[in-house]
Amino acid sequence: MSPFLYQALPEGLDKLAELALDLRWTWSHEGDRLWSAIDPEVWDRTQNPWLMLQIVSHVEMRKFLRDRVFMGELRYLLQSRKEYLENPGWFRQHYPNKTLNTIAYFSMEFGLAEALPLYAGGLGILAGGYLKTASDLQVPMVGIGLLYQQGYFRQMVDGNGWQIEAYPYNDPNSLPIRLVTDAGGGWLRLSLELPGRTLWLRVWQAQVGGVMLYLLDSNDPLNSATDRGITNKLYDDRPEIRLMQEMILGMGGWRVVDALGLPVELCHLNEGHAAFLVLERARSYMAQTGDSLAVALCATRAGNVFTTHTPVAAGFDSFPPHLIAHYFRDYLQATGASAEQILALGRKDPNNPDEPFNMAYLAMRGSSCVNGVSQLHARVSRRIFQPLYSRWPEAEVPVDHITNGVHVPSWDSQFTDELWTKACGKERWLHELEDLAEAIQELSDAELWAFRTGQCRNLIDFVRQRLAYQLSQHGASSDKLEEARRTLDTDALILGFARRFTSYKRPNLLLTNPARLESIINNPSYPLQLVVAGKAHPDDVEGKRLVQQFVTFASRPGVRHRVAFIEDYDMAIAQELVQGVDLWLNTPRRPWEACGTSGMKVLVNGGLNFSELDGWWAEAYSPDVGWALGDGKEHPEPGWDITEANQLYDTLEQEVIPEFYNRDKHGVPTGWVARMRASMARLAPRFSSNRMLRQYVEEVYVPMTARFRQRNREGARLAKELCRWQDRLGQNWPGVHFGEVEVHLEDNLWKFRVKVYLGKIAPSSVSVELYANPLNGQDAVRIPMVRGQKIGEASNGYIYRGETGAARPAADFTPRIIPAHPSLVVPLEDSHILWQK
Repeated sequence: MSPFLYQALPEGLDKLAELALDLRWTWSHEGDRLWSAIDPEVWDRTQNPWLMLQIVSHVEMRKFLRDRVFMGELRYLLQSRKEYLENPGWFRQHYPNKTLNTIAYFSMEFGLAEALPLYAGGLGILAGGYLKTASDLQVPMVGIGLLYQQGYFRQMVDGNGWQIEAYPYNDPNSLPIRLVTDAGGGWLRLSLELPGRTLWLRVWQAQVGGVMLYLLDSNDPLNSATDRGITNKLYDDRPEIRLMQEMILGMGGWRVVDALGLPVELCHLNEGHAAFLVLERARSYMAQTGDSLAVALCATRAGNVFTTHTPVAAGFDSFPPHLIAHYFRDYLQATGASAEQILALGRKDPNNPDEPFNMAYLAMRGSSCVNGVSQLHARVSRRIFQPLYSRWPEAEVPVDHITNGVHVPSWDSQFTDELWTKACGKERWLHELEDLAEAIQELSDAELWAFRTGQCRNLIDFVRQRLAYQLSQHGASSDKLEEARRTLDTDALILGFARRFTSYKRPNLLLTNPARLESIINNPSYPLQLVVAGKAHPDDVEGKRLVQQFVTFASRPGVRHRVAFIEDYDMAIAQELVQGVDLWLNTPRRPWEACGTSGMKVLVNGGLNFSELDGWWAEAYSPDVGWALGDGKEHPEPGWDITEANQLYDTLEQEVIPEFYNRDKHGVPTGWVARMRASMARLAPRFSSNRMLRQYVEEVYVPMTARFRQRNREGARLAKELCRWQDRLGQNWPGVHFGEVEVHLEDNLWKFRVKVYLGKIAPSSVSVELYANPLNGQDAVRIPMVRGQKIGEASNGYIYRGETGAARPAADFTPRIIPAHPSLVVPLEDSHILWQK
């Protein structure tokens, strides 16, 4: 921490710095009263205690030493933090020591709080929640990311409703981070070789409860002016800068792990941006062992996990081959690899010299586990990655799924916390969640409705203040400001949504028929209110037009008292919205929403969802927890948007709004509250990051760690054996072929007899199967065939037999040969396959 600040704080208050530098205050709000007591205005505007400790006079702060209440609160917070960090946690309680060593989680962005604005959207919010959850559950993890001087843009809207971008500077001194120092007490500085020069990287540390986040920064005084700006802006659109950013993340990130001596066995790549980790980890392994690049990749791949979030192939980062060859010149020299070898790892066709280098392909080829972020997204991803496994059925492309979840304590309100604490206890999100549903079911209708109306009133207060602030920034008249302070009605249904404004998300589906929407909003008996926020990418002109359309609609005299567009959407605004809206709307074009976690954030707060059957909602929806848009199918035809817009209006008018206003004699909408209860009880635990991370631990991290250790034991004996095995298999695969196939029906079974000639490959190195494609929603059929007698004495040929039920025609089943090794992940690590023609 800053020595100056630490020394300047009066003795007795110096521990405030310790609390301020632990980002646990972003989700544990037990310290809010203390921070607000120091300076209510600064706390309200910044929500950044570290900045506040630098703004507020430390001489003035001496008064708190005489404040018994303040000092008692400080002692309580320090003890609470100590107990939190020492709590054995879910992981320690369920897994013995050393089941897992440290997991390094690599991400281009981390959304932890507005006090540390290093994110653009859902990917970063997920990454931030992941680290918070690891802290809550005591899962051993560190985060690796970049420190951006500007980060993502801030949004302003001009008088014509057009989005304007601003890029305020992130002053590291005001962020709740500190420089990492080396053993001698100086800055920890790492080097990365670039063409003709060395790039120096500083390393910063953010404490996220019990988890550390390390952030790399190229703004080192010894770098050139150009190089100091590499980590200036999140997702720089210049290919060369983006390439260097991703080199810093993946290669520099692994060097952080090495420099700090972190016992990392597993690396989790949150999207393909970090894929250069695959190469750097292999290079580091080679330097330590002297083994070949092939062995290094095999040994380290067992410890890499790749999570893809992209629903369209065009969304993957790719780079021209000449850029890769140019920037990896030193890497090639260090490893003895050729440019063609490295480029092949990122290409669909390794032999096509014109094909760009795809980061997702590198991540996939460099990992031994790949997953999408929802069940539907895994299916979409298998289609996207099919070119890498061209002869394999799409259903067997090696992409599984673990559906995303949200870090619930980051999104619940004070009202929510009190309600759930009463029902389920204070530590409800720190352990298993199986008992939560029953506890929520016990809450009465009156309790739930009082809780819900309190949330709505808070949101309306926020919207009124925010609108007045927005208007004041544009120099609006006092009449306009007063009108803004009367926007929205505490008794009317509030529908909200907030997202990136881009075509595939269809944010303006609701505006398809503005006149009809206006009539719904102004129904005298059953009015509807809208609260909307969102940004368009700076280069997305169409997205900006969508923003403009909504801003223009919100300013109509006939609706502006019931419609609010909130500028500069960020985490702080998202927290207010998801806590207070009655209904959350999400309208992406299926299947382009990989997961869409925004709607998950309303669950704990009692909000309901009305969304397209895409991403997580395709798994979560049932008629008793919310409403569905669409028919659960993909519709490329251009007129389908009109169809779904009409369905949206009809559902609002005929189902949603009447249910909200259908009250019993106590003024409680019992049908609506029943949905709330079902949604909170069943969906909030299921779509929490608590469930998500426990699933990663149980299904991915623990078995992968065992695989990694096995492959690297005894000087990586198994990794070397696998390399030799795969070399032999690849060289001799052309000699494998089928002979004749016989099939006959017996006892209602199809019985297959197949001649297989293996050439120079041992029978134990392959598996012969009968395969049938999925049918009527059922899984594909894979039936192992049994090796029987040898064919002749000289040939390496055998009779294989298999049988299957006769419910499907025999022609549905095709014999095939695939690699078989107990320690190899097929087809992820070896995609050889031969079909009987």
